[in-house]
This record gives sequence, C-alpha cells and structure tokens, in this order.
Amino acid sequence: MAARKEVSAFVHDAPDALGVLIANLGTPEAPTPEAVRRYLAEFLSDPRVVEFPRIPWWLILHGIILRIRPKQVARSYASIWTPDGSPLLVTSRAQETALQRELERRLRLPVKVALGMRYGRPSIESAMTELRKAGCHRLLVLPLYPQYSSTTTASVFDEVMRVLSTWRWIPETRFIQHYHDHPDYIEALTDSIRHFWTKEGRPDRLLFSFHGIPKRYQRNGDPYFCECHKTARLVAERLQLEPDRWQVAFQSRFGREEWLRPYVDETLAEWGRQGVESAHVIAPGFSADCLETLEELNIQNRELFLKSGGQRFEYIPALNAHPAHIEALASLVERHIGGWPEADPERTPERDRLERLQRLERARALGADT
Repeated sequence: MAARKEVSAFVHDAPDALGVLIANLGTPEAPTPEAVRRYLAEFLSDPRVVEFPRIPWWLILHGIILRIRPKQVARSYASIWTPDGSPLLVTSRAQETALQRELERRLRLPVKVALGMRYGRPSIESAMTELRKAGCHRLLVLPLYPQYSSTTTASVFDEVMRVLSTWRWIPETRFIQHYHDHPDYIEALTDSIRHFWTKEGRPDRLLFSFHGIPKRYQRNGDPYFCECHKTARLVAERLQLEPDRWQVAFQSRFGREEWLRPYVDETLAEWGRQGVESAHVIAPGFSADCLETLEELNIQNRELFLKSGGQRFEYIPALNAHPAHIEALASLVERHIGGWPEADPERTPERDRLERLQRLERARALGADT
C-alpha cells in the first residue's frame, strides 16, 4: 500500500487562522488557440460539466471539438482581453484583495483569503496550499456561483475534497452551497440596476440572463433553474417592476441537446421584432464579468437585438469588485462561521496566543516532538 502524501502537519503552537477559499470557473492564460485548447480540454473533461459516457465523449472531445472550437473561442477572448490579462482573472484578483481587507476589518482573529480557479490557474489546489501555509486550521469554501448547480458548485466541492484527500491533517471545513437569495446580494444587485438607470434611464424591458445547462440536468434534480428564477423575482420585486417589464432567459448553450429555456438570443430577437425599442441585460449568475458577459452578451446579443429592430441595448455590468458586492460576500462569510473562534466576541489575538503557548507546554510535558 502506497504511503499517504504528506502535505500538512500539526504543530502545537502554530498560529490559528480562518482560511476563505473563493473559487470561480477559470480562464485561458492567453487568447490563443493553444491556451484555449488546454483550458477547454480541462473544462470539458469534467464529468460534472458534461454528463455523457466517458469513452464516447473523449472521442468527440479530442476528435472534433478540440480541433475546431479553440480557434473560434480564442478570437472571442482576444476581443475582450485587457493589457493586464483575462478580465475574469483581473477582477477575481481584485475581489480577493478587497474581501481580504473587508474581513480583516470585520473579524477579530487572523483571516486569509485565497483565489482558486476550477480550471486553469491559479488552481484550487494552489490556493488551498497557500491557505495551509498561512496556518488556516478552519476552511470556508465560497464558490462565487450565487445559484447552485452540479456543473459549477458541486465541481468545486469535488476538487476541494480531492485535494484534502492528500492531506494528513484536514482543516475543519465548511462549504457555502449557494447565496441566490442572500439579502445583501439581492440588495447589491438591485442597487447596481438603480444606479445604472440613473445614468441611462429605464428600458422598455429588463432581461435577467443566466448561463444555461442542459434541460435533463434539471429533470434529474439540479435546482439551478428555480434558484435563477428566485434571484430575478426578488430583484424585480425590489425594483417594483411590472411582470411584462422583465424576463428570465438562459445563454451559452452548446451542442444539439435542449437546454434550459427560453434562450437569450431568441428572446432578444423576438423583442426586437415585437417593437421593443430598448433592452437592458444583467447577468446575476456571474460574480465577475467574463467572456460570456463581455463578448456573448454585450457584443453578440447587442448586435442581434439591434438587427432585429431594437433601438437601444445596454449591458449592466456584473457586481465585480464593487464595495456593495464585497460587503455582501463578507456578510455571507460571517453568517457561515458561526460557532468558530472568529465569530466569538470574547476571542482576541492575545488570548489565542496564550492558549497556543499553553498547548505547547502541555505537549512538551507529555514528551511530544514539537
């Protein structure tokens, strides 16, 4: 039997900290066919993403998709790439920094935030290693997917568990499943729309666009469809929108299989043909702007709506690293650390330091190799 890989060890007087792993989907390292091919190969090989018999899917993926798609997708990435790199990664890093500062302000004990991407770099494993080296004995995993889906949230859980399976000493771990109806998240979304409308005016229609998944995933028990609708409904209620002024639709379908309906492109085209003059689109399922929002929504679907007869199209940016978004994420963290030292008003860094020293002295008295 092979020896377990040693990547974590117990030290009696080690500093004790809370680790917060924020995770998102990921991005290619460059807007090139080669980089996109590597990224897509990892992404589309995940059985959580594509529920299809493995051997036939491997042949389709490597025999067809990865020979054709990378060039097309690379051109799309090139149209939104920034001097600092991928918009998703740049924004995610800003979120990591801002959340670190906000949690340091709120919590009484040390905290470390680390960013891990499910596919590509920085990986979830590298982020978890960073937290382990920082002495994080409690781990809170926060996938930046407000609405739960097995294709996203569950895949992060799989990877976290895979990494922990290689550690000897596993930190106390909690996992945030979703926050689609968290009051501060709903308020941040609502305020972002109100602020946008003060500059651009109210449109004839507001479209809530969410990333699609195959329809059979919903039939098999995935709650994503319902959570998307609840998010949109709560925001629409706070905006006091009439039912005919807003709608939910799903984007980014792939392949011939039926996905969640209605589809964003068909909806916008129909609105244009019906004489809807102005449409605003927001994508509440994306915590940071990325290819699907900046290129698919704001370029492709803008063009489609205008060609179909619409007069004005506006995309309302994702919450990104806006202070209200960071505050909502911090409040979410606070809600999920109940019972941990960071949530105890009587805990202080000095008290923790003394307890560590006492623990070390007791261990030495027992002959422990400290």
